[in-house]
Amino acid sequence: MIFKKQNKTLALIIGLLVLLLSACVPLEATTGSMDEAAETVTVTHPQGETTVIKNPQTVVVFNYSALDTLDALGIPVTGVIQGPIMPPHLEQYNGEEYASVGGMREPDYEAINALSPDLIVVGLRTAGLYEEMSKIAPTLDITVDWANKWETFSDYMINIGIIFDKEAEVAERLSALETRIIEIKAQAESSDLQGLVVLTSGGEVSGYGPGSRFGMIHDMLGVAPTKDSMAAETHGDAISFEFILEQNPGVLYVLDRDAAIGQEGDQSAEQMMDNELVAETTAGANENIVYLDPVAWYLADHGLSTFEIMVNEVAEGIE
Repeated sequence: MIFKKQNKTLALIIGLLVLLLSACVPLEATTGSMDEAAETVTVTHPQGETTVIKNPQTVVVFNYSALDTLDALGIPVTGVIQGPIMPPHLEQYNGEEYASVGGMREPDYEAINALSPDLIVVGLRTAGLYEEMSKIAPTLDITVDWANKWETFSDYMINIGIIFDKEAEVAERLSALETRIIEIKAQAESSDLQGLVVLTSGGEVSGYGPGSRFGMIHDMLGVAPTKDSMAAETHGDAISFEFILEQNPGVLYVLDRDAAIGQEGDQSAEQMMDNELVAETTAGANENIVYLDPVAWYLADHGLSTFEIMVNEVAEGIE
């Protein structure tokens, strides 16, 4: 009887040990197998390399161009910069179902950390946040080089395609865009039109030439610049209406910065261009003044859908 009781006790102890081991060991094994099963990709961008899980689920975006791109590809995001200058076509991201992660200059790090993001996207105005954001989660910089717009735009689009398993769709959109760019460039180069790009803001006018923020009109799309090139400065060169007349562009591309950021200036871009000096130019006389989409060109100038808008607007001036 004692022997039988001892056997039962021993069997009970062994059973408990087995249960304990089965409760602990598989947990570690499961965690390990999940890590191994989570496919990762490594992409190169302007600030180095980033390794991120494929198809990240919790994505925080600090760039309107990136938001435009993810929206165009049907990729969900969790946290965004919300506020009054949200591009109108992305207004839904101001909704309560999306987490507000602060501003471009003042990120809400507490809110970002609370989301435990799988990926954070920065670019251009927020590229300086890269180092701090990288301490929180894998971070991708999508900044595009103005002087090499198409190449760097394509690079970041390909990165988005790789990370979110959208390579085929991205390749198709890029191919269509490249075909359109080649067509427009050939048309621009075969014409004798010279173009001038100006930005209006607070009643002032700035000019932009090749290599500048809006230099893609000349560099990528082949529209010849007017005779006096301007410095490739972020804010352009301050110019006068007399200068515009002196340059005598055949096509005048005009961007209203006040409209882009939702400010009411003393005059709109159209009102400012409605004067005798501009009317005397070839562009004015032929009514070949193209008012550029302010959101596409100023707030989200390398988003997938906005880039398509920009390319087609340049074509309007030479067709």
